Amino acid sequence: MAWFVGVLIVFAIILLFSVVKIVPQGREFTVERFGKYTKTLKPGISVLTPFVERIGRRMNMMEQVLDVPQQEVITKDNAVVKVDGIVFIQVMDAAAAAYRVDDLTYAISQLCMTNLRTVVGSMELDEVLSQRDSINTRLLQVIDAATEPWGVKANRIEIKDLTPPADITNAMARQMKAERERRAVVTEADGEKQAAITRAEGAKQAAILEAEGRREAAYRDAEAREREAEAEAKATAMVSEAIARGDVNAINYFVAQKYVEAFAELARSPQQKTVIVPSEMGALVGTLAGVGELVGLARSQQENRVAAPSRAPAPPSRTGRSVPPTA
Repeated sequence: MAWFVGVLIVFAIILLFSVVKIVPQGREFTVERFGKYTKTLKPGISVLTPFVERIGRRMNMMEQVLDVPQQEVITKDNAVVKVDGIVFIQVMDAAAAAYRVDDLTYAISQLCMTNLRTVVGSMELDEVLSQRDSINTRLLQVIDAATEPWGVKANRIEIKDLTPPADITNAMARQMKAERERRAVVTEADGEKQAAITRAEGAKQAAILEAEGRREAAYRDAEAREREAEAEAKATAMVSEAIARGDVNAINYFVAQKYVEAFAELARSPQQKTVIVPSEMGALVGTLAGVGELVGLARSQQENRVAAPSRAPAPPSRTGRSVPPTA
């Protein structure tokens, strides 16, 4: 009797574990009744009908990452590249993902490979290497539309690696080097051009300033010569008036001035190593003496003009001569 009770206890425990099901978070279980899908168990505890219902598929509802195997693809310009990638999927409908496709991960992997070959094959090599975002977008649209009946959402598709042939890689490296050298030459030429323009502008400004300086100097020289000519004209006029009055000293002054200037120029000449004093130097001394007398006479005349208004006129004498006033 005891063994019978033990068998019943073991049977009850087995029955309990087969009927009571605990679904963890991020998972969903499908329930089959006599092999037919009836419902989906959400996360939590659920109770099944014993001997009638059982768990069919245990589906992962979290986002999953699947590798797309590497494959060789011929581009539009007949270049062979090796391409692989990854795809991020999430099961949205556990029943559809369990019963509408046999092997979900294998089916999605093959779908990505075929569409990757189609998209890359429709582009040239340069476009494939430079437009990864465009490839990812086109692949995502196609894969998402294809997996929707399976209850799967394709969130992202990324190209992981693109490997062109070695000869194409070397050609691209040489092309890049040549392009960078060309840019360096163009940049250097632009710098030399700007430097030449700057130097030309500086020379132009310097020439303009130099021309303005010469013009200003010429204007100042002309003004100085004009004033010198005016002074010379005034001096000549004064000498002419003195000559007209019969003043011989004025003639002597004029001649002595020109004589001294000519002799000074002769003495300052760089070709002259010896200065010969002319024999007429005595006459020159006399002329200078006459000039001194002329200066003294002019000074006395100036003093008389100043003193004449302050003196009263002397009364005439009987003899008709003026008598000087007494002190």
